[in-house]
Amino acid sequence: MSYIENLWLYFILLTGIVIVPGMDMVFVLANALTGGRRAGLSATLGIMLGGACHALFGAVAVAGLTRFIPSLSGPMLLAGSAYMIWIGYTLARSSIVIASVDAPRPGASRKIFFQALLTCLLNPKAWLFTFAIFPQFMKPAFGPLWSQGLVMGLMTISVQGIIYGGLALAALRSRDAIVSNPALTIWIGRGAGIFLMVIAAYTAVQGWAGV
Repeated sequence: MSYIENLWLYFILLTGIVIVPGMDMVFVLANALTGGRRAGLSATLGIMLGGACHALFGAVAVAGLTRFIPSLSGPMLLAGSAYMIWIGYTLARSSIVIASVDAPRPGASRKIFFQALLTCLLNPKAWLFTFAIFPQFMKPAFGPLWSQGLVMGLMTISVQGIIYGGLALAALRSRDAIVSNPALTIWIGRGAGIFLMVIAAYTAVQGWAGV
């Protein structure tokens, strides 16, 4: 598998996860609906900074462990794949529905930005998920690990910016499409789960063959 193919797999996986309705999406929608587009975009920027922190953590953890304890490379790959498959299985069986958007009072853009950052940073599942994903796609054969981590980090915040920023800019329509159509959110979650399981299994086989 080439580096470009590797990045495409990461992009597909990342997009599938970001579009699953969750805490970050609800926070952006809630602020956009109560505080307007400016509040929604402030929330989006905060989530993006949180995503950058997750990506930095993933890159540093993978680079450090594989450099100082090379024997962990294989187990990390299998453990990460197993975790990704489990999350995918959970999503594929889920019925994610956003019944309502209960928002706090609209505040200043700076306050919303830091609230969004904390919302993203205090999500333990995001940290665990990042640690599980990055070992699947960062490989010494593709060049320096720091540059791979940088590219993946930029991809992460770009996808977050496009999806969440799009929601913020079209808040009312986005809210109606998501909240009033439970079947949409259910199939988004299940589709993302299936994608996750397939990609996790594929990267595990390809990665283990190259270990």
